[in-house]
Amino acid sequence: MDFVSYLFFLLLVALIGITPFFVLYRLADFVYLVLYKLLGYRKKVVRSNLKRAFPDKTEEELLKLEKASYKNLADIFVEGVKGFTVSKKAVLKRHKLLNPELLDKYFEKNQPVIILAGHVGNWEWGPLTLPHFIKHRVVGFYKPLSNKYIDGYVIRSRAKAGSELASIYKTAFYFREYINDPVAFVMIADQSPSNINKAIWVNFLGIETPFLHGPELYAKKYNIPVIFLNLKRVRRGRYEYSIESMFENPADTKSGEITQAYAQKMEEMIKNDPSSWLWSHKRWKHSR
Repeated sequence: MDFVSYLFFLLLVALIGITPFFVLYRLADFVYLVLYKLLGYRKKVVRSNLKRAFPDKTEEELLKLEKASYKNLADIFVEGVKGFTVSKKAVLKRHKLLNPELLDKYFEKNQPVIILAGHVGNWEWGPLTLPHFIKHRVVGFYKPLSNKYIDGYVIRSRAKAGSELASIYKTAFYFREYINDPVAFVMIADQSPSNINKAIWVNFLGIETPFLHGPELYAKKYNIPVIFLNLKRVRRGRYEYSIESMFENPADTKSGEITQAYAQKMEEMIKNDPSSWLWSHKRWKHSR
C-alpha cells in the first residue's frame, strides 16, 4: 500500500512540476476551497488557536484571519510539491536570504551554528535555497515520514539542493559527529513537543506554552552560537528571509533563556503577519 501511495505521490509531483507558476496559484485557490469550504480541515483547531492567541480580536477579524491562514496553507502545499522539481534559478528568484554574510565569521573559525526557524511562510523552500547562500554545510532535522518510499524521495530531493535531512531521532549523534565542523544545524522548533516531561515552558502569544527542549540543550551543551531565521512573504510566491545572532555563548545563559528568546522572536514574526503561521498545529494541546 505504501508503494501505491508513493506512485500517486510521484504522479502529483510530476503534474505540479509541469505546471507554470502563474497557473500554480489558481490550483492553490482550488486547494483552499477544498481544505476550507469542502473538508473543513482542522477548522476547530485553527479557530481555537486563533481565539486563544488573539483574544482581543472581533469575530469578524478572526474569521478574516482564519480564511487567510487557509490560503497560506494551500500556497505552502502547492509550493512544497513544486519544490521537488523547481529549478535552482526559479527558486532562488522567489526565496532570498538577505544577509548571508552574518555567518561568515563562524565559517572562518570552522564553527557550527544552530539556526532556529519556524513554520512561517514557505519554510519548505529553505532547504532548497539556504545551501546556495551560506558557506556552512546545511543539516536540517525532521521527523521521518511513515511511508519509507516517500521519505527516501524527500531526502534525495533535498540532498540534490545541497541540504542534508537528519532524523530527529539521530539529533544527538549529529551534534557529536559534527561539533568541530562548519555545519548549520537548522531546527524548526515551534511545534508541540512529543515528550512533554522534557518540555521548556515559556510565555508565547500570552499563553503558557511548552517548547521543544532540544535547541537549548545542544546549544548549551556544545556552546554553539544560536541564530534566528526571520521569514516573511513579500507577495504571493515571493519570500525574503534574514538571519540575526541571538546568543554567542549559550553556555553562559540561564535555564530557559534561549527558549524564551526564541519564542519571543517567533511571536514578533507571527504578529507581523499572523496568517503566515501554521495555525492547524495543535499547539496548545498540553497544559502544565
